[in-house]
Amino acid sequence: MTPDLLLHGGTLFHPKTGDRRPADVLIRDGTIARIADTIAPEDHPDVPTYDCTDALISPGWMDMHVHFREPGYEHKETIATGAQAAAAGGFTTVACMPNTDPPIHTRDVVEFIVERAEPTPINVHPIACVSKERAGEELAELGDMAEGGAVAFSDDGAPVQHAGLMRRALEYSTMLGQPVVNHMEELTLNPDGHMHEGVVSSRLGVPGIPGISEDVMVARDIELAAFTGGHVHVAHISTARSVELVRRAKARDLNITAEVCTHHLALTDAAVDRTNFSTNTKMHPPLRSAEDRAALKEGLQDGTIDALCTDHAPHASFEKEVEFTTAPFGILGLETAWGLIGRELLAPDVLSLEEAVHKLTVAPRRILRLPVPRLEEGEPADLTVFDASTEWTFTEDHIQSKSENTPFVGETLVGKPWAVYNKRQFVENESVRGE
Repeated sequence: MTPDLLLHGGTLFHPKTGDRRPADVLIRDGTIARIADTIAPEDHPDVPTYDCTDALISPGWMDMHVHFREPGYEHKETIATGAQAAAAGGFTTVACMPNTDPPIHTRDVVEFIVERAEPTPINVHPIACVSKERAGEELAELGDMAEGGAVAFSDDGAPVQHAGLMRRALEYSTMLGQPVVNHMEELTLNPDGHMHEGVVSSRLGVPGIPGISEDVMVARDIELAAFTGGHVHVAHISTARSVELVRRAKARDLNITAEVCTHHLALTDAAVDRTNFSTNTKMHPPLRSAEDRAALKEGLQDGTIDALCTDHAPHASFEKEVEFTTAPFGILGLETAWGLIGRELLAPDVLSLEEAVHKLTVAPRRILRLPVPRLEEGEPADLTVFDASTEWTFTEDHIQSKSENTPFVGETLVGKPWAVYNKRQFVENESVRGE
């Protein structure tokens, strides 16, 4: 625990307004006690001081799409190790997906996750199942799980394939004021795919996952949202056509929001060929074409895509070190997220710093109806300390997850998460800042 702390020499950064102010922040018992141009460390000899020179201090970042694997798959990740990875990436809050064992399909599992996360420095909000057992047949007890702490509903890892079930889920979730987060994939168009269906998959002889399998499901759910008045959130959007469908839905004032993963902004399906079938280039939805990647960045620019996320998906080495077509989908994302955002969005001026941080702080919490931390005296300290321009090389030493499945080892990233403060705990990312 670090109930008291002085953040000295940094610049406060407000993503709602873009305002920046050089200031020191004194934290007492987990609460922002004072903000001033200068707070002399010698005036508070009992308080540890953290040097924030050349760093920005923003409200704590949120990743609204992670897989922490517990319960059931603790060999991949636990809530404790996932929290370590989140803190290393600059995140103070995450929302975890329900494809665990048992799934997050009853209130007791929701409450188990909330309880397990309590000692960590990270706020972990469960996203509960739409259907019992994630089987896609019978609606789960949405209201009961919401009372237990669920912030949204999803069968992620699998789509809600049954349109009637999706309709009922939207009707119930609307009464609860919570979104349904759908894995957008029409499975009958994609029975055995392992990568994006296109020129690269044809040349490599790998069964493909066509972009239309996502587009058809996005189109269906947009119309269901229009019919029910429900809130559909498009998980890990990956195709140009889906971006355009969401853009048009928003023009109709429908309650549609969307997120994009950092790896879909950094890589294309060509990475599968370039890495000689590295299973760390296999994710779901798959890495798409260069044209799709360009459309995702345009969607971020014009506000079609609301939030940035990672789809952090740990797998043990023995699971990934197999042939490409037998490996599970998914890669780590928390530790590399900000560096990829800096490289792919900030450095080439795709997004401003204000826009990028907004999509990591304000947007995901608004989608999930969670309060946004405030940089004000008397407020709980929920903060991220970071810079946005330092170039650094990501290595295995930076991985805090229990697993190591990432394609970005050895890559140059831009921007470093220095530290987080939340829940009366301070976590410094020493391996990043010390380089």
